[in-house]
Amino acid sequence: MDAALRLTDPIAPQLVAALRQGIAELRLRPGEALSEKDIAARFGVSRQPVREAFIKLSEAGLVEIRPSRGTYVMKISVREVVDARYVREAIECDIARTASRLATRAQTARLRAIVAEQESAAAADDRWRFNDRDLAFHRAIADIAGCDYAWRIVEAARIQTDRVRHLSLPDASPMPLLIRQHVTILERLEAGDADGTGSAMRRHLREVLLALPRIAAAHPDLFADTELPEHTRGLVPDEAG
Repeated sequence: MDAALRLTDPIAPQLVAALRQGIAELRLRPGEALSEKDIAARFGVSRQPVREAFIKLSEAGLVEIRPSRGTYVMKISVREVVDARYVREAIECDIARTASRLATRAQTARLRAIVAEQESAAAADDRWRFNDRDLAFHRAIADIAGCDYAWRIVEAARIQTDRVRHLSLPDASPMPLLIRQHVTILERLEAGDADGTGSAMRRHLREVLLALPRIAAAHPDLFADTELPEHTRGLVPDEAG
């Protein structure tokens, strides 16, 4: 999060991106107070672009600006995580179906290389590298389908599910399980099985519904609400599956 900013480019958008990443990766914890002065000093900028970044993050629902009291990282909302998952499922399952019809051998080989990198990260218990390769896997499928705009929407939704993912590993969603799900997606994609690829992606994205109640119970101080909405009944995957 403390990477040097490019002074030739607008500062506020770079701060937004850096702070978003810090929030997604839980380096900025839910409920944590953010200081304009400290952030400005950390990045070597004035307080004005930091203030602008806080406003953008507030509009995205990632921080709360409390007049005369300060700015705080929003706590995780189970309901918002579920809503974000709906967005991801609606878009990514269709992307996966499209990719299964278009993928070349070189593209599927790249996906296999990413899975191998995830396996290496899991063996080293490197959660940060594992999550980076998880993002790369999903992005590579979107690239095969040529869905740049759709992927930007997915990226906006991912921050909610990513915060839960960082809390869940390795407690609720073991890395080997997630790798097996990626392998299933890849195998269906390689076979040109559009329905199977979409179904495998849907099963993978619904994993968060299984993990959420445990994670919220284990970290109640990080959550604003902890109950799965009623409409998720029937969507939670079989734990053994």
